[in-house]
Amino acid sequence: MTGFLFELSFFLAAPVWLLMIFAPGWRGTERLAASPLTAVPILAVYLTLALPVLPELWAAVSNPDIDTFRDLMALANGAGAIWAQVIAWDLLLGQWMYREARRLGLSPLLMGPLLVLTILLSPIGLLVFLGLRAARKPTPVPVR
Repeated sequence: MTGFLFELSFFLAAPVWLLMIFAPGWRGTERLAASPLTAVPILAVYLTLALPVLPELWAAVSNPDIDTFRDLMALANGAGAIWAQVIAWDLLLGQWMYREARRLGLSPLLMGPLLVLTILLSPIGLLVFLGLRAARKPTPVPVR
């Protein structure tokens, strides 16, 4: 069951990512990307995985050190919960990047690959986006 939930967390986020990458100008994509509720199903998976290991999770976050975190990650539910958390936060980050790119008038041809990079390596994707954002002045984008 834990393996299924681990995989489910990504598949719950994938439709939003696909729309932002392949249908960036569609009005439905804009509405979906504007909603933080996209993370709720993924956070439900997180809770399902986290609750059975709550003492270990609490120990890892309340007094963080590498060994306690390593112990949490050695548990299937611990690793699955952290994965679901990462997927949820990455999705929210990607939605912000998508909306900010639209506001700035950045090309979808630029943002598509950058969003893919963010799915795979979100810290690098965010750094690249922040650099682009700093170099760009906002230009209004017509809403379709």
